[in-house]
Amino acid sequence: MILKYIGYAQIVISILLVISILLQSKGAGLSAVFGGEGNVYTVRRGAERLLFIGTIVLSVLLFGLALTYLFIK
Repeated sequence: MILKYIGYAQIVISILLVISILLQSKGAGLSAVFGGEGNVYTVRRGAERLLFIGTIVLSVLLFGLALTYLFIK
């Protein structure tokens, strides 16, 4: 019974994680490897910082749920 709820939670968190990743602005990630902007460093503030921290929290939650599902099953 609880496995069903964990599965639903994984689906919801996965969708939220994809949305939060897509909402983030392009920085000096992989694009910098292929002729990016150079050495420009910015500080995340406001909504951008909240979105960044939220993405990390969602990632950790998804990983924790996956491990929980693995150990319960």
